[in-house]
Amino acid sequence: MDANLSWVRGAGEPRLLEITIGQALDAAAERSGDADALVSVAQSVRWSWRELALKAEAMAAGLLALGLAPGDRLGVWSPNCAEWALTQFAAAKVGLILTTINPAHRASELEFTLNTAGVRAIVAACRFKTSDYLAMVEAAATPALEHRIKIGGGVRPGWLEFEDLAGLGGAADRRRVREIGARLDRNDAINIQFTSGTTGLPKGACLSHRNILNNGWFVGRAQRLGPGDRICVPVPLYHCFGMVLGNLAGLACGAAVVYPGEGFDAEATLRAVEQERCTALYGVPTMFIAELGCPDFDRFDLSSLRTGVMAGSPCPVEVMKQVVQRMHMTEVTIAYGMTETSPVSFQSGVDDPLERRVSTIGRVQPHIEVKVVDPVGRITPRGVAGEFCTRGYSVMLGYWDDPERTAEVLDAEGWMHTGDLGVIDEQGYGNVVGRLKDMVIRGGENIYPRELEEFLYAHPKIADVQVVGLPDPRMGEELCAWIRLAPGEDADEDEIRAFCLGQIAHYKIPRYVRFVDEFPLTVSGKVQKFLIRERMIEELGLGAARTA
Repeated sequence: MDANLSWVRGAGEPRLLEITIGQALDAAAERSGDADALVSVAQSVRWSWRELALKAEAMAAGLLALGLAPGDRLGVWSPNCAEWALTQFAAAKVGLILTTINPAHRASELEFTLNTAGVRAIVAACRFKTSDYLAMVEAAATPALEHRIKIGGGVRPGWLEFEDLAGLGGAADRRRVREIGARLDRNDAINIQFTSGTTGLPKGACLSHRNILNNGWFVGRAQRLGPGDRICVPVPLYHCFGMVLGNLAGLACGAAVVYPGEGFDAEATLRAVEQERCTALYGVPTMFIAELGCPDFDRFDLSSLRTGVMAGSPCPVEVMKQVVQRMHMTEVTIAYGMTETSPVSFQSGVDDPLERRVSTIGRVQPHIEVKVVDPVGRITPRGVAGEFCTRGYSVMLGYWDDPERTAEVLDAEGWMHTGDLGVIDEQGYGNVVGRLKDMVIRGGENIYPRELEEFLYAHPKIADVQVVGLPDPRMGEELCAWIRLAPGEDADEDEIRAFCLGQIAHYKIPRYVRFVDEFPLTVSGKVQKFLIRERMIEELGLGAARTA
């Protein structure tokens, strides 16, 4: 492999885990027994590994008693709770393919997900925020859906109570759980995660035991997690961040997993860290920014924290530095990947120099290859931007029942074309400079919004910033910055532009500056840049720029 080219391969050791998730759970129960496995603070639930394994087996037997069989799809639609995790492990025990549903989905999105995956049974919370989940499930036209299981609430016709499910399975069903578990293959599909990608209808990334169990294992190893560690997981479980980096990293490494509440709340997260003496904390950058900005931040004892993962979107360098200094997370790691790669392919190490940890996405994970290619597929020299392509155990089996769209991103050599623009330096550290679709071309100059965002974060009055491109008849595109100021601060457009003058190239100075109180976010905390762009186009009355 030419060291001058942007092509890196992770370590070949330790060896991959060649077992199923159910086998890993049984091993954890045998190994760690009475140690905490799962703590749901808001529910006052605390289960040991032995309890979790027994409950998963009993629930799996109940699912078999309903008539479900390996390969059937089991939907889960709920905010974070102990029942969510139990459903994940019970499904894995008997080879049911867990289909995770975004808690923010509305009726049409729910119907699309259930029908696309052919979901036979669903486990659903009664409601979350303003969403009445039960009513939406009942109203959906879903011919394949046979069984509805609800978490909590009163008796409701047509629904089975979650707490009654375990009682449905008898001794014969429990024997079948063990028999099925023994013959499951680690390469079997076990999870469908719907990801919207860049355009069109959502796609169901199909992931195996081997994909996600190993990814959790290596993400945990990068943080040096082990028995005695406690991972605070405020990110949603429906997404790989929660269910793989949280639940499965805890399982593979023997660390306890702590859920602060149903959805993200900065103060509840800090309280859970203090109360449970968490050693690791997860989040997307917007979550860490909210925690650092919490009015009572200094009241919480966060001294137990050591490590964690910041991922999901590019992390501002200044925010990383504050996380290290103010939250005691001296071994915090950055992770990069995508749902289709289970998800992590790059991660910084706890012993990487601080400057590397705050300014890069680390190096490639074990047993994974990444290359950077130009628009015609040639591998770029080190330090030259191009599209990240990933290959290895972590790459999805494909999009569920969609070979055409699978072929668009997964080539004949097994490379997953990510759509992310990145660079790899001489030491093998990676960095994301944007999405192919996010790159702004202004007057022939390629501009990566991430670069301008990093620069603006250094302004002492700015708490958060997002940059997008807007159509312009003369230049093709112009830059627009949405800025959220720190509490109590005031600024105007002229001040922001003056800060840029002489410090960055003139063509990178945003033409449009807007001060906002919040950004449009997904339920997992990612900023929806396309909505910022749409709102500004409407506000300014802009039309799409004509291009050659």
